[in-house]
Amino acid sequence: MLIAILTDIHANREALTACLAHAQEKRAQRHAFLGDLVGYGGDPGWVVNTVMTYVREGAIAVQGNHDAAVAQAGGAQMHAQARQAVEWTRAQLGAEQLQFLDSLPLTRESGDCLFVHATAADPRSWEYITGTLEAVKSMHATHCRTTFAGHVHEPALYNLSMTGKISSFVPAGDSSIPLSTQRRWLVLPGSVGQPRDGNPAACYALFDDTTHELTFFRVPYDTDAAAARIRAAGLPEGLAQRLLEGR
Repeated sequence: MLIAILTDIHANREALTACLAHAQEKRAQRHAFLGDLVGYGGDPGWVVNTVMTYVREGAIAVQGNHDAAVAQAGGAQMHAQARQAVEWTRAQLGAEQLQFLDSLPLTRESGDCLFVHATAADPRSWEYITGTLEAVKSMHATHCRTTFAGHVHEPALYNLSMTGKISSFVPAGDSSIPLSTQRRWLVLPGSVGQPRDGNPAACYALFDDTTHELTFFRVPYDTDAAAARIRAAGLPEGLAQRLLEGR
């Protein structure tokens, strides 16, 4: 089955629309949303409703830290712009949407794959996987051969050999990689709605759980329109600018 892996949408309607259309063109058969549906962006209601529809049709979805902050009146530990976006977002959503965010699990398993927003080692800690140390800890925390995670907003791929040797790969552009069944893998597909690697194009990945082929994609979208939604909402200008710059 060909699975579209999407994470860190952050209420970016334009980016999600572009990625879903791209995945449809590639004949994706299932979708997995790795959290942070909301926060930062200007269209949380539409994004939550869209993901709710996909979940009703069999998609996987897990909770991110921004989802939890919005649903549970949290976010005190976040930086000022993120807190402002969380508070604004909470006011935009209805009871059903908030309940959906609150009810999302921290992890889901399907076959030999684990889906989580941050680290499998302690999902509720929201620890960032920024290098091999965190990657190994996350891979050792699950029996699943392949883990899909978000949170860091930059695409990356880690693998662990049977002898315990760790290596990593940063995809450039559209990259296709066969995932050997003799290794364990940690896939960071990058952010749909707020990439931070200097490239403003949306990131997502496709995984074929039969052939074990993973493909990273960069999908251009209307960043000006997404930035305009942020400005119209009265959210900080910095949140609009970072979409245009991919940072």
